[in-house]
Amino acid sequence: MAKELPNHEKSIEISVDEELEAAEPDDYDALLLPGGALNADSLRMNDRAREFVQSFQQKQKPIAAICHAPWLLASAGILKGRRLTSHHTIQDDLTNAGARWIDRDVVVDGNLVTSRQPSDIPAFNRDIIRLFSSSRDLKRGGQQAAS
Repeated sequence: MAKELPNHEKSIEISVDEELEAAEPDDYDALLLPGGALNADSLRMNDRAREFVQSFQQKQKPIAAICHAPWLLASAGILKGRRLTSHHTIQDDLTNAGARWIDRDVVVDGNLVTSRQPSDIPAFNRDIIRLFSSSRDLKRGGQQAAS
């Protein structure tokens, strides 16, 4: 008997403030990549999405990714030598991209914070707030020092 395939129909539509093709990385202070296997698998094959991530990494802006979202980081070529976590099913992909994969609820490595799965969201949120706040504080300090 054939196994029934999972339903990949979208359940809801969410309106966006700006389409990826129109968005400019310089207009944003931080990047949060949500999980989901289908979302991440599709997004990592998008040239513009990879360029967006590469721009954030080049400028050391905060990047947060959970579950399967680190696939995009691997496809963007920014994981060599980085420590991170993800959903366990993509750990080989991330290791093959040069990352050191760690099985923890949250891993922070410089401008990057990652988590494994929805049950890790409390720890993920805690460290996103720390990373995004420290980045904002550094930016403010730099602007004040330049004044």
